[in-house]
Amino acid sequence: MAGRRRSPGLSRRSLIRAVGGTLVAVPWLAACGSAPDPNTVRIQYQQFGSGTVMRDYLLRVVQQLSSQRPDITIELVPLVAAEADYFTKNELMMSSPNVTPDLVYEDTFILKSDVAAGYLRPIDELVRDWPVWDELTAPSQRAVTYTDGKVYAVPTHTDTRALWYHTGVFEAAGIEQPWQPGSWEDLLAAARQIKERVPDVVPLNIFSGEPQGEKASMQGFEMLLYGTQTTLFDEASQKWVVGGQGFVDALQLIQTVYTEGLAPSLGDALNPNIGDTIYNSWLPEGRLGINLDGSWISQNWGAGAAGEWPEWWPTLQLATMPTQHGEPNPWAPGEVDFVTLAGGWSWAFPALSTKTDLAWEVLQQMMTTENALSMALADNQVTIRADVRAEPDYQGYSPTIDFFTDLGENAIYRPAVAAYPEVSARIQAAMGQVMTGGTTPEEAAATYDAAVTDLVGPDQVVEATA
Repeated sequence: MAGRRRSPGLSRRSLIRAVGGTLVAVPWLAACGSAPDPNTVRIQYQQFGSGTVMRDYLLRVVQQLSSQRPDITIELVPLVAAEADYFTKNELMMSSPNVTPDLVYEDTFILKSDVAAGYLRPIDELVRDWPVWDELTAPSQRAVTYTDGKVYAVPTHTDTRALWYHTGVFEAAGIEQPWQPGSWEDLLAAARQIKERVPDVVPLNIFSGEPQGEKASMQGFEMLLYGTQTTLFDEASQKWVVGGQGFVDALQLIQTVYTEGLAPSLGDALNPNIGDTIYNSWLPEGRLGINLDGSWISQNWGAGAAGEWPEWWPTLQLATMPTQHGEPNPWAPGEVDFVTLAGGWSWAFPALSTKTDLAWEVLQQMMTTENALSMALADNQVTIRADVRAEPDYQGYSPTIDFFTDLGENAIYRPAVAAYPEVSARIQAAMGQVMTGGTTPEEAAATYDAAVTDLVGPDQVVEATA
């Protein structure tokens, strides 16, 4: 268990190795009757399609550890799954002592839910005297701290969000550049001009609807909502907000872009793999004008990537997502008139694992400055560590990294409470209801309010003041 006294070490005569794990259809049956090897650390992570960034990073760590701890085996367990499916499969694996990983890669938005469900163990005694902990930003530390005040994971990096726009499309549409919308109306005006003057191009993508999962909630809806006078969760009362005009207004914008034909077709928008289409086809081919998306997407176009696109910069440029009317953002940490949501991933320790101390040794090697830097460069990550940001190789490693790292200073984080994933699902449903124009934003918002109230209980909601 975390916090117990470490053993002096195992025999150093075994060989450390990595096993390219694959997910079987029913993983717990595959391991039925087999006892976990006490010398094996199983590292479970999400593999995005054929991507190898995480695998390559972990294999480097394995190689480094081979001379230090030849007595242990590292088994890599990639789960190739879409976002929502990954979370479900993670939980299934962590629910069985026979197949539970010893380290698991967790999105910070799902972490609190998994803590509440009993899947993860606290690690305060491990991080307390760990020098790297002091290099982490305070918001990232809070993101992995549960309501009981205990730490349940080690955050790895963050991400921020903004508007990516295609300069060729803008030139064809006659939109002045550099472009920076000052309000939602400015954003819509640009999209309408693209539709009118470059009709074969999708003007604007805002991820929407249930098939897009958390992308719809975070990259889409919350990038709108947090630009209004309505928030999602009231930190002072620790209650969910209902009845806000900003919630209705955000849904109205979603409905507008779909009913006016400013967005992808419904068939494309509701395809869980639309991201692949955007990154591998629409943006490189100049078939999308504006994309509300994250800091990491240029990793799709770097040297050696499957969709290598050397001209992505300066073909693509960036603008901040404005508040609704260009007013100061009431929810951001600083005095700004834009919105950016921040998230990130972390390494957590499943409660059913009996090898937390051994996994902790492996994690410390994974999180050295050198390894954290190499992963940031390979995965186009926004660092949360002072030591990594101070590295010359990090500073300006991508033409967009300074922009996105600076955004992090005024970033808004999702509510760090266990109910958030289920509330997020209700947001996605509300977006889906207005995309076709068959349900009014007011009706969809009322349905959301009722669903959230039923989910968390009437005593856990508060009426919006705006």
